[in-house]
Amino acid sequence: MRNLDITTLRSFVAVADAGGVTRAAGFLNLTQSAVSMQLKRLEEMLGLPVLDRTGRGVALTPAGEQLLKYARRMIELNDEVYARLTQQDWEGEVVLGVPHDIIYPVIPRVMRLMQRDFPRVKISLLSSYTKDLKAIFAKGAADVILTTEPHAGGGGEELLEVPLRWYGAPGGLTWKSFPLKVAFCSHCAFRPRSIEALEAFGLEWELALNSESDRAVEVAVTADLAVTAVLEGHAPPQYELIPANAGLPDLGVQKVNLYAGGARPQIVEPLVQFLRAEFAAQRHGVTSELAAQ
Repeated sequence: MRNLDITTLRSFVAVADAGGVTRAAGFLNLTQSAVSMQLKRLEEMLGLPVLDRTGRGVALTPAGEQLLKYARRMIELNDEVYARLTQQDWEGEVVLGVPHDIIYPVIPRVMRLMQRDFPRVKISLLSSYTKDLKAIFAKGAADVILTTEPHAGGGGEELLEVPLRWYGAPGGLTWKSFPLKVAFCSHCAFRPRSIEALEAFGLEWELALNSESDRAVEVAVTADLAVTAVLEGHAPPQYELIPANAGLPDLGVQKVNLYAGGARPQIVEPLVQFLRAEFAAQRHGVTSELAAQ
């Protein structure tokens, strides 16, 4: 395996752009002999002439014309990688707020992509409820937040529309019980909507668990003591989707929305782009190309 040298490619591009070695040497702040040596080294490495020196000036050979396109791309990529890894513009901390129930599967992939492409940027993940996240964002204490709401608020961008569904224990029977036993966190945004749907449906119910802890709700549901409402595709692995024909009321849909601040766009905007791409991939039921790389 033989490797091209970026320094020699940079000299080659400079000569092609300047139309001669002397002017290129001035642009590169090198001596004319140093640039000539680098061009000679490049031709020896390729085993092909890249410059036609038979005329008064310097022209590219057919091989040189081909090389020029690749050389520009390689230099551009080299400079981009170096800038992202070393410049302070790509350094800092970004606070990302996400509701508990939509952390998986998208957020770990997004954080992995940010770490891959922007290793000097620290992503601080803040997990809370939509109402609290919006308050935190309004105070400027978070750069980007995701929310689960029926509609996006002012400045929000809809990323995904997800059905809100009933879940219970695998093989559980509680959803067949009467009255229906339900479990919710006291701050869960889905709680009032679910209770309203039960009341409108005329189904008798009782609150089997009212907790401050999502874990407590998970325990109650997993133990088949209650059912709860979760966004489809975002339920814990120990939950089982209750069939749509089970006689429970339809809960409609929720929107996953994004809110982004305008500060430090050079590091916030890449995070926003990754979130958009990953949720778009989820909307279509595929793994994004970014995540697959």
